[in-house]
Amino acid sequence: MRTVEYTRHGEAAQVLTLREEARRPTPGSGEVLVRMLVRPIHPGDLIGVEGLPGQPEQQSGARTPGVEGMGVVKSVGADVRTLRPGRRVAVFPAPGTWSDFVVIPADLAVPVPDGVSDETAALMLVNPLTLRMLYRAMKKALHGQTGLVLQTAAGSSIGRLVSAAAVRHGLQLINLVRSTSGAEKMRTLYPSQLTIATCDDDWREQVRRHVGERGVQVVLDCVGGSMTQDLAELLADGGTLISYGHLSSGTTSLEALPLIARELTVRGVSILHWMSRAPRKRAEDVAFAQDLAQNTPDLLDVAASYDLADFKAAIEHARRPAKSGTVLLTTPRTADSGHGAA
Repeated sequence: MRTVEYTRHGEAAQVLTLREEARRPTPGSGEVLVRMLVRPIHPGDLIGVEGLPGQPEQQSGARTPGVEGMGVVKSVGADVRTLRPGRRVAVFPAPGTWSDFVVIPADLAVPVPDGVSDETAALMLVNPLTLRMLYRAMKKALHGQTGLVLQTAAGSSIGRLVSAAAVRHGLQLINLVRSTSGAEKMRTLYPSQLTIATCDDDWREQVRRHVGERGVQVVLDCVGGSMTQDLAELLADGGTLISYGHLSSGTTSLEALPLIARELTVRGVSILHWMSRAPRKRAEDVAFAQDLAQNTPDLLDVAASYDLADFKAAIEHARRPAKSGTVLLTTPRTADSGHGAA
């Protein structure tokens, strides 16, 4: 069994190591053992390894990245009636998916619909569920009114999901992307939405010319850092900045934002709090994710796939600015224990 692990925060390529052992974990009551086949590299996975500014060092002991992926049920513990060995499942939240095997509660293993590829199934939960959380936060911030929404990193996997949802629900969306080539791609995909490249020196003025005196009512931001102050200045008075990521290496203090004078709201949204939703609401979210995987799998696109042992090359690819889609880490189906994988 192969496992990628780290014992301290730091540059992922430097602190992550591959460990091999013969023994695999055993599921307890209500649990299943899943042989992981495909798992994504999300920005949050790398942030967890590297840590955020001011974040305390983790407790001693080895940890394995990853919270999502797709695999096959290998064995089930006592009291598990809904799943059987051999069933394809998508898993979340399942800490430690960058391993050949993971033990999780049976109710967190979601059956993969027939016709959905392994690669799509590996991306079926985190990003679609994040979209649902962001959409609910946007609706609350808009107070049932029609208002302009500005999103950063619009060319990212979640950004494209937000754009698709905006078309479907009639949201007035403005997309920010990093490069001119990325802007051209987004304009082709979503011609009804304004797309602006932040590599342009006048990107802020371009936004202001479009929104006029209104300003934007909501900002969806996964970049953070020094860009936060610019985004706050583009908000209308009483507007809301929804933060759900930290792709930038810089920081902006809350004291630098005109929160009081302009009655702005800053709200965080994290997929890690999805489990706090009522079981019925979670079931609705999962049904949405399964439907999206079945009917619009092109929204869950893959940039490249690497064997789990090649995690350093995969991380380098995942960080390429021009990347489109999500990078995956895979385990061959033919290598039952994970040893000897290509």
